[in-house]
Amino acid sequence: MRLRPSDQVRVASIGVRARKVRAALSALGIAIGVAAIVAVLGLSSSSQAGLLAQIDRLGTNLLTASSGQSFSGAAADLPTAAPARVGNLDAVEQVAHTAAIDDAKVYRTPLIPAISTNALTVRAASLNLPDVVATGVAQGRWLNEATATQPGAVLGAVAAQRLGLDRVAPGGRIWLGGQWFYIAGILQPALLAADLDSSVLIGYPAARHYLNYVAIEGGKAVAGPPSKLYVRADTDRVAQVQAVLARTANPEAPSEVDISQPSDALTARAAAEGAFDSLFLGLGVVALIVGAVGVANIMIISVLERRSEIGLRRALGATRRQVRGQFLAEAVLLTVLGGAAGVAAGMIATVVYARNKGWQVVVPVEAWAGGIAAAVVIGAIAGLVPALRAARLSPTEALRTV
Repeated sequence: MRLRPSDQVRVASIGVRARKVRAALSALGIAIGVAAIVAVLGLSSSSQAGLLAQIDRLGTNLLTASSGQSFSGAAADLPTAAPARVGNLDAVEQVAHTAAIDDAKVYRTPLIPAISTNALTVRAASLNLPDVVATGVAQGRWLNEATATQPGAVLGAVAAQRLGLDRVAPGGRIWLGGQWFYIAGILQPALLAADLDSSVLIGYPAARHYLNYVAIEGGKAVAGPPSKLYVRADTDRVAQVQAVLARTANPEAPSEVDISQPSDALTARAAAEGAFDSLFLGLGVVALIVGAVGVANIMIISVLERRSEIGLRRALGATRRQVRGQFLAEAVLLTVLGGAAGVAAGMIATVVYARNKGWQVVVPVEAWAGGIAAAVVIGAIAGLVPALRAARLSPTEALRTV
């Protein structure tokens, strides 16, 4: 007598349905492991897709040139003429720049201990900086030609938090460089220029007048020098600009200029975030192994409890192969049900979290397909020994328990 696959599945389902609570608890471990794997892969893919989409919106044509170190290891300076020289390159569309004023410290009030700097940096900034780095003003206003000459400051997003400021209030001020500066605005987070987030930005004229930040050029004192350039290049010629940026910014010492492309760093960060997934995937695998042990244990107990059923089937003509197939199919069915529940739970978690974060929902095929495949393999492995044990029972031996 041959059993069709559909009959085998029906017979296996009877064993599962007859012990619903036990089957549910056995499948729970499989469901948790599969849900963890699907959710980790789905959330990772969704977050990476969201970050890459944001990078595309901000543009991948931003380059930075910052002052590095001299051959002796001392801090190097960019020439004050560097922004103008870089701006003359044919493939360059915009150039903005900042200058870190290391001697100036910023506090909420002059009563704060000098050591409590909150790791904030004071920077002089060109007026076109927000446009070039693709950020905006969350509150208040950015500097203009008038306010750049006055003791006014714009706070980076992180700087505002560390100073305990969440809005621009009339008359609001901070203690900067030993004197009061009024707060003009607060910037939105600058994804492509993260160093600006923890910075307090003032105009170059104000830096020269109030903080004595000057450089001597041609025997005259001028504001500067800049310490970092933000360069928007023609999208099709970014590599060309990157190749000549250092020697254009500082022809006399191009090796003292550090060149980077912020979008590359963000793309690398998106890839690096996937490295942390291995930990959670490992936890998911552990849950699957625990679930497999649970299924194997339940199936062994099931064989012991159902000896009379096995003996009766053998007496009625069932072959060893059919008995083996019945218990193996039962184990696989049990794990597949748990795997399907886990896939559904993992996908729901991904959708809910990704939409809450505003990300594109991405659930890789390998996540849900791998979850189901893992459930089938685990079911086959977990059910193999109990199935072989059931098939080895002789009808006479099994019927003695009736």
